[in-house]
Amino acid sequence: MMVAVYARVSTSNSQNPAMQLEELRDYCQRRGWEIVGEYIDRGISGSKDSRPQLNRLMADAYRRRFDAVVVWKFDRFARSVSHLLRPLETFRGLGIEFVSLSEQVDTCTPTGKMVFTVLGAVAELERGLIAERVRAGLRSAKAQGVRLGRPRVVVDPAKVARLRQLGKPWRTIAHRLKVGVGTVHRVFHKPS
Repeated sequence: MMVAVYARVSTSNSQNPAMQLEELRDYCQRRGWEIVGEYIDRGISGSKDSRPQLNRLMADAYRRRFDAVVVWKFDRFARSVSHLLRPLETFRGLGIEFVSLSEQVDTCTPTGKMVFTVLGAVAELERGLIAERVRAGLRSAKAQGVRLGRPRVVVDPAKVARLRQLGKPWRTIAHRLKVGVGTVHRVFHKPS
């Protein structure tokens, strides 16, 4: 099996990914897997969605350059369960397995697949609970008389007409009145 290994350290000056890489290489060698790519982000926080080497790994996954991704620990790969599940869903769709050494999760095995399914269910529950809290907050705000949405913008149609008569373009008028071009159009073309 051809595999990619991913390692990350948060600070480039005091941390070194060598320990992670050594364990990842040993594991792959014991399994008889060929490492076809090493993706190492140095000095990049795990809270960042976009990381150069993780982005490259995902691009190579779409190109089907490997059959599995091996990481030392979940938190080296993703900052949260929901962040972890997005790439894992992508891997699943592409037929790429995922292995985390420290957590002993290997989607090549039935147990690993079960753990992945449970993680997916937890993330779905988390999304549902967040949506429920947002809806409850909106209902509460409405009940207290809070007006939801953007504040209404009042634009003087006479100003728009005057600026138009002076030959000003829509974009200039919108910029001058600090509103969008669509708002200027709507005000200008609204029947009196």
